[in-house]
Amino acid sequence: MNFEKYLAKRNTLLDEAQAYIADGKIEESTAKMKEVEELDNQWEEIKLANANLNALKDNTKATNIEDKGVNVMGTVIDSTNNVSDEDMFASAEYRKAFMNNVLKGTAIPEKFININANTKTGDVGSVIPTTVLEKIIEKLEATGMILPLVTRTSYKGGLSIPTSTVKPVATWVNEGVGSDKQKKATGVITFNYFKLRCAVSVSLEVSTTTLGVFESAIINNITEAMAKALEQAIISGNGTTQPKGILKEIVADEQNVNIAKADKASYQVLTNAESALPLSYESEAVWCMTKKTFMSFVGMVDSQKQPIARVNYGISGKPERTLLGRTVVLNDYIPNLTDTVEADTIVAFLFNFKDYVLNTNYNITLKRYEDNETDDQVTKAIMLVDGKVVDKNSLVTITKTVL
Repeated sequence: MNFEKYLAKRNTLLDEAQAYIADGKIEESTAKMKEVEELDNQWEEIKLANANLNALKDNTKATNIEDKGVNVMGTVIDSTNNVSDEDMFASAEYRKAFMNNVLKGTAIPEKFININANTKTGDVGSVIPTTVLEKIIEKLEATGMILPLVTRTSYKGGLSIPTSTVKPVATWVNEGVGSDKQKKATGVITFNYFKLRCAVSVSLEVSTTTLGVFESAIINNITEAMAKALEQAIISGNGTTQPKGILKEIVADEQNVNIAKADKASYQVLTNAESALPLSYESEAVWCMTKKTFMSFVGMVDSQKQPIARVNYGISGKPERTLLGRTVVLNDYIPNLTDTVEADTIVAFLFNFKDYVLNTNYNITLKRYEDNETDDQVTKAIMLVDGKVVDKNSLVTITKTVL
């Protein structure tokens, strides 16, 4: 079976599953999705067999290649071409080789590269060492305002995932009785691969750079650039060249509150938005707006002269902001609330960020190239990522209108 036949058969099964869902035949749809999983597993086995066959053609001793790219996380190929269970990208030897590749352009030793892969190593670049990658991920989650709030997954790109798998729902059943699948509508979402790229600048003296200083600089450069790009996409990504943002979803009926041209921010606007939020989504929804928009509510009071906006200082000494008792997440990814706008503009929204799924491939790679305009040696970082809202019912928007 070649790739074209595999893809055609897979699409046919997915179409049949979707048709069953539309007819309310959930059990039949689940069976079809099971066939898709079995087909995917079969295809993975075929790819693995082809890779091993290619290795046999060029080597006296074959390596069990698990990935056709340069990233073979979890394996080490030693001088005798044997495979061990260590993570070769976490070794001190690879980390030093990676540093020399970035700073001096020295090629990564062949034993760290799957030279039998169909993808050329020059096209992919060098894989970031595991220890550095873990720190990048940790810092991405710690420094961003939005990233720590969303649901994180790592599904393969192109797979159709039932929404009940991403966000399961529990049901009450009698003893010895299974849950009734017919009463639960199950949709599917498909994660693609969007490439996120950032240029990495390490302004260090090559001759005096230590491994620790180099890795610290790489972590800071990558996280600063990628955290901003990821959060921007989560809020307003277009869904075609980047993940689809929350504000690109069409809100449910009666879950948008308008501020007319002649009106300003008011207590009534907030209460209208709160009333539009369904009770079942009440507990974990948060406000999202710019700092300037939030400050427009500071000083307002309700009918009992209680302030509707509060700024407290937590144990860490950082401000903790609330509106009507609900947490406010500040960001610069949406417009400020102004007196006039050129088009209807969303200036604030309520949302439970756990209802947004960010699907990432954390095998970030680096590649060096020369800028022909400036003759500078540029190092770029690349990762694959996609994201979607899996449940939009917690989304309530506040829109400033032109009329």
